[in-house]
Amino acid sequence: MSKQLSGDIARADSLAREIFSDIANKWALLIIETIGDSTKRFTELKVEVDGISHKMLTQNLRLLERNGLVVRVLHPTVPPRVDYTLTEPGQALRVAVDAMCSWTTRYLEEIEEARSRFGHSAS
Repeated sequence: MSKQLSGDIARADSLAREIFSDIANKWALLIIETIGDSTKRFTELKVEVDGISHKMLTQNLRLLERNGLVVRVLHPTVPPRVDYTLTEPGQALRVAVDAMCSWTTRYLEEIEEARSRFGHSAS
């Protein structure tokens, strides 16, 4: 089976595994959550995703667009305006991201306690 057709995430050459790697990072998840049901401009995302650099925002938006999770619309204005919206697959993924955010909120205290036992504090 070719890499493009393989959905087995356990296989090293799996497209599913490559997609998982692209979206399973803190910036991609935060971008998905921030866009939500709305359309956001690049500058809005830069402000709302606290701590992300221009470079990381650009890289992650390109990954999300390449994987069909975000649509990018360039408006031919001066200066140019670029809007980002989640696609249907992006909205479906957002359900899982929302669940992860809820899980984090629910168990944050327990996680902090566990980390403190190992000498790690939240950063």
